[in-house]
Amino acid sequence: MHKPTLRALAFARATRPDQLTALTVNVDDADTRQLQSDWERFDIPVPLTVVESPYREITRPVVDYVKDIKRDSPRELVVVFVPQYVVGHWWENVLHNQSALRLRARLQFQPGVMITTVPWQLESSIGRDENGSPERGPAPGDLRRGLTDDQSDATPYG
Repeated sequence: MHKPTLRALAFARATRPDQLTALTVNVDDADTRQLQSDWERFDIPVPLTVVESPYREITRPVVDYVKDIKRDSPRELVVVFVPQYVVGHWWENVLHNQSALRLRARLQFQPGVMITTVPWQLESSIGRDENGSPERGPAPGDLRRGLTDDQSDATPYG
């Protein structure tokens, strides 16, 4: 049970869907039992469904689960909420988001399936702009020269 997952779950609940199910893939029995125990202990008001993965694969069981839903209710829209870490350094993507990236890549080709990414900012991403570059604060002397935040990129003599 991770904070990004709880945020995605809260966002999914806020959309007030007709049906909502949390899904986990069992790749380790002890971890899955612990998750189920935590789920009950925290009294999370969304049913938790466990799908088995005999080969410790995550993507295929989720895609198969979604396909089964679509097969049973072909006219229904299925929305999959996927938590995603927002990282501050390019190399952190190697450590995070790999399963989510594969899952989104596979689900985007499923008709009637919508993927909603729910961001979770890692500490390294705080203080970065939309391009991932560090946000530049006021330069030394800007206040003394009377430059406002809007003018901080301007030179004092030009």
